[in-house]
Amino acid sequence: MADTRAAWGIEIGQAGLKAIRLEYSEAADQVVATAFDFVAHPKILSQPDANPEALIHEALDTFLTRNNVEGDLISISVPGQTALARFIQLPPVESSKVAEIVKYEARQQIPFALEDVIWDYQPLGSGTEEGGFMLDAEVGLFAMKRDQVQQTLQPFLDQLVEVESIQISPLALYNFLCYDQMDLGKDDPVDPDADYTIVLDMGADNTTLLVTNGQKIWLRNVPIGGNHFTRALTKDLKLTFAKAEHLKCNATKSPDPRSVFQALRPVFNDYVSEIRRSIGYFSSVNKDAKIEKVVGVGNGFKLAGLQKFLQQNLQYQVDRVHSFDAVSGDAVLRAPLFQDNIMSFAVPYGLALQSLGLTRIHTSLLPPEITTERLIRKKKPWAIAAAASLLVGFTLSAIGYTSVMASVEKDIWSSAEERAKQVKQQAESFKSNYASATSANAALRQTGDTLVGVEEDRVYWPELYKAINECLPREVGDEGVESDDPSKKKRIQINSIRVRFIDDLTEWYVELTDAQKAEMREDDQKLAPDGPGYLVMLSCQHSYKEDDPRFTNRKWIRETILENLKQWTVQQDKVLAEIPVRKIGITHPVLAFASKEQRLPNLIPKPGQIIDDRIAKNDRGRSRGASNFGAEDDFFRDKGKRRSRGGGSGSIAKPTISTDTLPTINPTMTEIEYWEVPLTQFQIQFVWQPTPFKLRKDVDPAFAESAGDAETGEAGSADQAPGTGETNGTNDTSPTPGEPAADATPASPAGNETN
Repeated sequence: MADTRAAWGIEIGQAGLKAIRLEYSEAADQVVATAFDFVAHPKILSQPDANPEALIHEALDTFLTRNNVEGDLISISVPGQTALARFIQLPPVESSKVAEIVKYEARQQIPFALEDVIWDYQPLGSGTEEGGFMLDAEVGLFAMKRDQVQQTLQPFLDQLVEVESIQISPLALYNFLCYDQMDLGKDDPVDPDADYTIVLDMGADNTTLLVTNGQKIWLRNVPIGGNHFTRALTKDLKLTFAKAEHLKCNATKSPDPRSVFQALRPVFNDYVSEIRRSIGYFSSVNKDAKIEKVVGVGNGFKLAGLQKFLQQNLQYQVDRVHSFDAVSGDAVLRAPLFQDNIMSFAVPYGLALQSLGLTRIHTSLLPPEITTERLIRKKKPWAIAAAASLLVGFTLSAIGYTSVMASVEKDIWSSAEERAKQVKQQAESFKSNYASATSANAALRQTGDTLVGVEEDRVYWPELYKAINECLPREVGDEGVESDDPSKKKRIQINSIRVRFIDDLTEWYVELTDAQKAEMREDDQKLAPDGPGYLVMLSCQHSYKEDDPRFTNRKWIRETILENLKQWTVQQDKVLAEIPVRKIGITHPVLAFASKEQRLPNLIPKPGQIIDDRIAKNDRGRSRGASNFGAEDDFFRDKGKRRSRGGGSGSIAKPTISTDTLPTINPTMTEIEYWEVPLTQFQIQFVWQPTPFKLRKDVDPAFAESAGDAETGEAGSADQAPGTGETNGTNDTSPTPGEPAADATPASPAGNETN
């Protein structure tokens, strides 16, 4: 069944009580006015001889006598001049912390202790939320002294009328204007550049000035109302207040209208000046705002000539509210009393709309202790019912247990105890077996995790091998394809890849010579590897030789595989994707040592040669140019201990090329020409500290610094590698500073002997 809600909006002003009852049907999405009331005070509350408290109680008692409000929501208003309204632009702040920021702003904006006021706030629709932060958010802050709220609420408490919400009159006007005049629902989007409308609500002593475009709100209280016109007549025409009030409302029917308007003209001028000053200040603060029209409400706006006078002096279209467009209900809207006072029902109309949940502003100055008390009272019947249900359940359970206990005999009880002991023993056995199985399972899982590792770690090792493979030199395009000479192939053969985990990589770094450190990137030279990681050793050989007399093996190694190992990513084939190198954690690559060039015969005959089948069969499968260098590094077995072999104390054995693995030249092959291969063996070492995927960067952090060095020409000449001391020459015989001579066996970076 569709839900139909009803609400009363009540405003008690200086001249009387205005109330309207609205019903909202969700099925029809329609608001209907079903009742109204207008109770005029015998005297205006601001008159010197009036008793406001007694007059308000009398008007409320009359209203309750005429109307049944039981079961309806009731919302009342407080005058705008007695409340504080501030609109604050918040800095970028997390959505969850808006309340804390507003509370801080409330302490700054409200000139009283927060304990002495009732305040509320509401975010307006001008802000946006991005990534959990509110940007350009505007918040409306509304407050009123607690004793004034209590004074307004007390007549309803005395009549035992429950008030749902308390709203200040200007915000009720805003809700009325948006819903009825601008056709804006509570969730409808608003164009921030829309034209502004000014609402003038002329009361007895004050005029509320509201400027809004549906999104932004600007309020001001103008201290001129209908009583100021009445007092002008009493002064100039020497009339009593009651006669002057009657003459003001019927100025056009008086015997001398000219004298009446002549007496009212100074107040007209003051009123227009105040309105013009307020509009000017608003325009100076909101320079892009465009005002479309002025809408007048309140019975004071019925003053003859006021509408025309404002339109001539303000140069804006000035309209008076003659009907409510967004509500139906002819029984109310066409009633003569309602038609005569329709402009005074704008505030009650906005209050009732808020109680029905149809407005954009929904703050309330109702004291929080009243809200808490009502919430507890609503939940109390449910709490009593739940407690009663529990008590009945406990009683029935106790009766059942009592009957069972009475039926127990000693023998039956003994056998039950014996069975209980057996069950307990069995349970303890099950628990023990479960604990043992759990421990065994945990051990197996730990072993499995050690062998398999997490999914991310399993990817690191293939990445390392892929990066090493991509760093190897290769022919580009058709380069080297037509040549069968192995010395013309830009290829490096990796004989072995050995990896050792080291708890502190700094120990490896400090054993390097200054010349080896100078070959590294500048950022690697400045920052030694720290903490645990892997030391990767590549035992390699190559047979490449250029005809250029400046060619050296060391230089070629440094310019190819060693240089590639220094790059953030490598992409030798532009068709394929870039392969990460330094990006995955490879740092500090260094040429550990390189042997002298060895000239060895190769079993592959030159093109056009015929080799005997027997000889080919005899030599098929033998290794060509293999070596036994690069045995396990003593640095990881016995740091600081060095062994000598074939020399005096402290001498370092040099790597040799084993002749056992070289092919034997058959005498029958002497007439066949073979390639003579220039074989060079060397070892490259580098540090690998795997970088997790989430910590990897797309760009080398040192790129900008490296680019700056390249522009200033600090990278060295093309013929000399920086820090190596290597010069151009036909043979790689000049020792690098800090390294042993070429005819000696160079030590590993840690200074230990290689096997």
